[in-house]
Amino acid sequence: MTGYKIVNLKLMIDAVGEDTTKAVLSNFSCPLNKDVEDFLRIKAIDFAKQGFSQTHLVMASYRDKPVIAGYFTLANKYITVSAKKLSGTQKKRLAKFSIFDHQLCAYCLSAPLIAQLGKNYANGYDQLITGDELLYLACKKVAAIQMDLGGKFAYLECEDKPRLIEFYTQNGFCAFERRRLDKDETGLDGDYLVQMLKYIKS
Repeated sequence: MTGYKIVNLKLMIDAVGEDTTKAVLSNFSCPLNKDVEDFLRIKAIDFAKQGFSQTHLVMASYRDKPVIAGYFTLANKYITVSAKKLSGTQKKRLAKFSIFDHQLCAYCLSAPLIAQLGKNYANGYDQLITGDELLYLACKKVAAIQMDLGGKFAYLECEDKPRLIEFYTQNGFCAFERRRLDKDETGLDGDYLVQMLKYIKS
């Protein structure tokens, strides 16, 4: 996979300033998921500055100019994975990186959360990258981070929609739990999100 440059949003802010960064982000559009659009344009800068999460812009060339083809956001979270929903192989892998809670019958571990993932539909930029490629780049970044910190898992949360579940399943994720929406999580279908886990290979 060639032709993409990953830009850390926090480093971009430090290099060109917050106003210029906001202007660049204002050109991002994702009508398929308003939450993905609003996060990048409204919340991502503050989250990056405060260290809650770090957003990575995937830049591609369009008519000899760099544009945002998509982005992903990573955060470190603590999760509980029920042993009842795992295969024998998954249990063995998780056991190496987690603490087993016998009362909950679940594995407890810290893992990177792919908190946001979205393509830029402004001006047809979504044609510059596929969803599979964008998710691959997010997982590749997780693998690079884990080379320094350790760990082998990443997870994400998505709406319970067949096309989304199928997309993530085809890319190596498996559902392990449901999380009820927080009060400030609006604009999403249903009252919960499906949590999905992936074993990240080096």
